[in-house]
Amino acid sequence: MTAFTRYGFGFVMRDLGLLEKLSIPKRLFIDRKQELHTKTLGERVRMFLEDLGPTFVKVGQISSTRPDIFPADVIRELEKLQDHVPPFGYEDVQRIVEQELGAKLENVFDEFGETPLAAASIGQVHYAVLKTGERVAVKIQRPNIKNMIETDLEILQDLAALAQHRLEWADRYQIVDVVDEFAKTLREELDYANEGRNAEKIAKQFKNDPNIRVPKVYWDYSTAKVLTMEYIEGTKLNEINKLEQNGHNRHILAERIANATFQQVLIDGFFHGDPHPGNIYVMPKDVIVLMDFGMVGRLTSEMKDHFATFVIAMMRQNTDGVIKAITSMGMVPDDIDMSLFRADVDYLREKYYDVPFSQISLGQAVNDLFAVAFRHSIRIPADLTLLGKAMLTMEGVVARLDPDLSIVKVAEPFGVQLLKERYHPKNVTEKVWNHFTEYGDILTDLPKNIKEFTSTLKKGKMRMEISIPEIDLLVKRLNRMSNQLSFSIVLLSFSIIMVGLIVGSALVMQPSASLLWRIPAIEIGFGIATIMFLWLLFSIFRSGRF
Repeated sequence: MTAFTRYGFGFVMRDLGLLEKLSIPKRLFIDRKQELHTKTLGERVRMFLEDLGPTFVKVGQISSTRPDIFPADVIRELEKLQDHVPPFGYEDVQRIVEQELGAKLENVFDEFGETPLAAASIGQVHYAVLKTGERVAVKIQRPNIKNMIETDLEILQDLAALAQHRLEWADRYQIVDVVDEFAKTLREELDYANEGRNAEKIAKQFKNDPNIRVPKVYWDYSTAKVLTMEYIEGTKLNEINKLEQNGHNRHILAERIANATFQQVLIDGFFHGDPHPGNIYVMPKDVIVLMDFGMVGRLTSEMKDHFATFVIAMMRQNTDGVIKAITSMGMVPDDIDMSLFRADVDYLREKYYDVPFSQISLGQAVNDLFAVAFRHSIRIPADLTLLGKAMLTMEGVVARLDPDLSIVKVAEPFGVQLLKERYHPKNVTEKVWNHFTEYGDILTDLPKNIKEFTSTLKKGKMRMEISIPEIDLLVKRLNRMSNQLSFSIVLLSFSIIMVGLIVGSALVMQPSASLLWRIPAIEIGFGIATIMFLWLLFSIFRSGRF
């Protein structure tokens, strides 16, 4: 918890009510204070997550795909998060592999490199050669990493529940659901079998394309903690000088990467969620190799339709079309200010007005859309925000390889194919039939529903909920009017009582007056009336509605 105060987030602990429950040294509130003045919010968030360890670094990396939840400056810093974790020892590697595969290392592999090829927060990769002669890359999960991550996720989920209960902004963004979503993604990454299945699914997309390769998965030597895949040698895409030295055509590489991305996104609806240069290798003859499928995105046909609707509306400069696309994509809060929302969409539309579509960055346009969603607390499905990040990453890779390549021109045939699929007679007929059967069910149930409605109405159990703007102000005014009326009635009653008492006193002065009038009625009546008057007056003023 001291990390909150160390990076200037002590107010979060205060708002969550944790300062009273925890003993925090006062020096933590002033340590590094001068240094923090020079740091932006995004930088402090990044440093905070790095300080908390691997679990929170992974959560930060996942959060960098959510521009609909976090502001742009924080997203930029989250994208810089790296796994600065030293490799774990070979003894642990050997123990985990033998335990998972149920055999001695030397009985499975002819060769197994002791020095890892790469190390990250969840696992590390070693080169090996199977007994059958195939060269493989073996990814081994860190010892006890699952237990550590589960503990950290429990803490994070408890804090999210507390925040949603106490903080208005956390409740607005349903922060518990957001954290649960992050936890689900992270748990999927912990299961290497998921990554293996993702690799095979993307490999099937390109089974007829010799220019795109995905390493083969060796399932006989893979488990949830050990993943054995084909070892492929090549040049990393970020090694531009080496690519040129090896005679690779940068234009062809850029075109193939763009084509592969649009094939995954617009046609198959299943795409690599993190296509940065470190996850892409180049083989001879400009063959592209895609690697590391721990993070993938899935788009339903409905999501693809919404995305296509957004792109088409942007092309036609149609504000209503863009609004429809955004509201169809995300969860729109009930209290959204539609006039401000429309103004932001108009600004977005004007940003791309008269700009040649060939010069528009689809990734930037999508992320601009998510920035509008963030301002109006519209939550977009995680897969769509991951799409925006993947598109932007891909465009950055392509621009570095070939700045003159038009992404939109590459995307055009895929967009045309998507529109053809949308309006294909078979698909249109299927949609109409689905709507017809749905309406048929509604009509079939209509007599029963009407009968239940009339029965409820007859019993007087019909509930109605009416929402009137400024209802609180109206109620306060009605209360004030009723109390003022009560006050006037009390004054009138008191006046009548006083008149009666005065008349009674006149009668007491007469000699013929009966014994009844000799009782001190004036004093008693006056006392009772005064008490009643003061009590009612006190009640009205105490209600604060006079």
